[in-house]
Amino acid sequence: MSALPLLQKLQTRQARVAVVGAGYVGLPLAVEIARAGFTTTAYDTDGERIQALREGRSYVQDVASLTVAELVGAGRLQASREPDVLGAADAVIICVPTPLNKTKDPDNSFILAAADVLAARMRPQQLVVLESTTFPGFTREVLLPRLSQRGLRPDQDFFLAFSPERVDPGNRHFGIANTPKVLGGISEASLGVAQALYGAFIQHLVPVTSTDAAEMAKLLENTFRAVNIGLVNEIAIMCGRLGLDTGEVIAAAATKPFGFMPFHPGPGVGGHCLPVDPHYLSWKLRTLTYQARFIALADDINSAMPEYVAALVTRALNDRRKAVRGARLLICGVAYKRDADDIRESPALDILQLLERDGADVDYHDPHVPAVALGTRTLHSTPLDSVAGYDAVVIATDHGAVDYAALVEQAALIVDTRDVTRALRARHGDKIVAL
Repeated sequence: MSALPLLQKLQTRQARVAVVGAGYVGLPLAVEIARAGFTTTAYDTDGERIQALREGRSYVQDVASLTVAELVGAGRLQASREPDVLGAADAVIICVPTPLNKTKDPDNSFILAAADVLAARMRPQQLVVLESTTFPGFTREVLLPRLSQRGLRPDQDFFLAFSPERVDPGNRHFGIANTPKVLGGISEASLGVAQALYGAFIQHLVPVTSTDAAEMAKLLENTFRAVNIGLVNEIAIMCGRLGLDTGEVIAAAATKPFGFMPFHPGPGVGGHCLPVDPHYLSWKLRTLTYQARFIALADDINSAMPEYVAALVTRALNDRRKAVRGARLLICGVAYKRDADDIRESPALDILQLLERDGADVDYHDPHVPAVALGTRTLHSTPLDSVAGYDAVVIATDHGAVDYAALVEQAALIVDTRDVTRALRARHGDKIVAL
């Protein structure tokens, strides 16, 4: 069977698109597809999400409620918990979580569950694209047989591709449309159909020769970042031992116009990608009797950074003849990155709990995160007008909305893990400890 009918639907915007998973990745994608003129359905099993979208409300920071309301009102964006919408769609894009289990092995259960729901309803002339991060070979070795189990033939009855998501929450310069998009199909025919869809709303496509190559490209992107962050975090520890200013050293090295790319230390890595994705690659390589040594070492360093920061706070208090036990501490920023509201795997929460473990009374402030659930309790963001009452403030996330000059002026002690107080140290250096 030819792909021509499906291609014509895509080219004329008559194709119906379903996005499986309406979270941080799926909702911005569904909105962009709907804005391009396709009738788009956000499919999710979370009833609260579906109800919010139907009412025109966004729960993702980078998607405005006004945009959702306009698209819903125009009939371009719909939301459903009914799996039959997947069978009615001409293109189905899977954007579900791919976490790690307790042993840091890949957990692809969300993809497999979505694939089973879809496979039971698939029909000829459909495109399926996986965007969820996974190990090289998954689309071809696992997803393809799963979707073919009812007798539908790839490249004849349906078309399959992998295109890794590149969502960067809080990024004001790059979004779905202007971020280059890597695409790999199980064949040239599948790649061509996927290009017809994504080319309608993304400015620059980057086709590769296979789904395996696209999967590997995604893991390389995030492994590159995780390894280099691990390197610069260890450099920060070394500079601390040597009595050197880490930021000064990095800035000096960054003046080299070739062969160097500056990375900056921090309290650890968070979010869904950096703490997770490299392990998909190392797991795959273990099945081939190869040890991904850089990944393991970077994970060791990055995972230990919250402990290092907690120890830094303890030493800074000791230097001022204060004990961490009984101290009142404020964590400034608990989201895993600047100007975002995402707390997944945030090292700031690890620091908070480590300091509590050592006997401190710890609060937090975050303009983007009004409340945090930790086990059976819920913490609420504390306003910064009471900073003077704390023994120390730990800057764990460098949100742009915080007035750091005022914060330093009022605080008794600052432990800065993001180097945002550099310009203030000439005047207040006696009460600022930097990573």
